[in-house]
Amino acid sequence: MLNFVVCEDDLTFLENMKAIINNFMMSYDIEYEIHTFTSYDRKFVQMVKSDIGFKVYFLDIKTRNGSGIDAARFIREEQDDWVSLIIIVTAFSEYRYEALGNRLFLLDFISKLNNCKQKVIEALKVVMKNYDNREKTLNYEYNYVVHKIEFRHIICIEKEQDSKRCIIRTTYNDFIIPKTLSEIDKLLDNRFLKVHRSLIVNLDQIEQYEIKTGEITFKNGTKTHLVARDKKKELINSVIVVK
Repeated sequence: MLNFVVCEDDLTFLENMKAIINNFMMSYDIEYEIHTFTSYDRKFVQMVKSDIGFKVYFLDIKTRNGSGIDAARFIREEQDDWVSLIIIVTAFSEYRYEALGNRLFLLDFISKLNNCKQKVIEALKVVMKNYDNREKTLNYEYNYVVHKIEFRHIICIEKEQDSKRCIIRTTYNDFIIPKTLSEIDKLLDNRFLKVHRSLIVNLDQIEQYEIKTGEITFKNGTKTHLVARDKKKELINSVIVVK
């Protein structure tokens, strides 16, 4: 899922940003959500830490509670997130060189006072090119909506009972994909292992495998016993094992 995270303490401008994004996204059949904040408070920090999919930040450089540059530094350096896209939108153009000189890999620095709407639209076009060309994603269409799920967020993929569909379980939500497990398996990379005729797991998301009980524990705390005999050895060689 594509997530736009907008932090702006001017409520009128915040609503304008939401309108620009919504109008722009009308041209795309892509699932997205806009998350809005008026300061860099605890709720904003929780959003940064949350594992909800691909994020695009629009940050005001100066709010009543914190700095957009500090927020960008927190995203990049403290959370080690170098995947999300960050765009600074501000009336304080004098901060441009400070923002761009901090090696925070900002996508853009947009002045509210200089053709802002068009500059935001141009930045959104770059965002979509980046999103469309992202590697290591599972791409599919369901109910006329295009879904792109990064491999790193997928916990496992289960065959839906009495159906030719599957359930993709991710770190932030579950999704239905209108493909068989064998069809999906061909779209994945080597971090995934088909451990059962009804289950594909992401090895990076496994906390441990207990040989005695045959139980897989994922990092989010969920468990499964769906491991075929002929897959146990391969699983043992790939993850942390408890005997």
